Amino acid sequence: MIDLQQDDGLWTVTLNNPTKANALTAEMLEELVSIVRAATDARALILTGAGRVFSAGADLDAARAGLATSTLWETLSGAIAGLPCLTVAALNGTLAGGANGMVLACDLRIAVPTAKFFYPVMKLGFLPQPSDPKRMAALIGPARTKLILMAGQKVSAQEAYEFGLVDRIVEPEDLLPTARELVSDCLTADTDVAAGIAELCR
Repeated sequence: MIDLQQDDGLWTVTLNNPTKANALTAEMLEELVSIVRAATDARALILTGAGRVFSAGADLDAARAGLATSTLWETLSGAIAGLPCLTVAALNGTLAGGANGMVLACDLRIAVPTAKFFYPVMKLGFLPQPSDPKRMAALIGPARTKLILMAGQKVSAQEAYEFGLVDRIVEPEDLLPTARELVSDCLTADTDVAAGIAELCR
């Protein structure tokens, strides 16, 4: 349910469980962690989803069994944030719940116009993973972070763009081409220079 395509240093990782809105199980998170940890020699990484939803977050059955508070989410986002290459989340649709962590950990985020963003942890009785509010607040400020995490608001793609949560809004047919264009310089750049710039931007 996780597809990986490698092409001349570009790693494209696709959540591929569209019949369940790409809801994530522990096994899927473990596979994602394994892929990201192996991507230390990648020149760029694109994270996307199949179908009309990027991810609904945790699979409901898995969440009830404890996945909602698993450290796997934090392990995954930390692994993505630690990559020396440029990472792009190409959001093919709505982003919900714990799946926010991996997207917040990416360097860039682009989304289709119909995407919505929400993270209803407080309503569900959970704390978010520790790094998620910090990364979100660094992008959009503490008040707007509370708007999502505490007021439980669903944010449209346009609002997300205006907030700074999303860097570009693109039509569905342009989503992956735009992501590939954004990483194109990294595919030919000196890897030490690219990694050095990434480190200076942290």
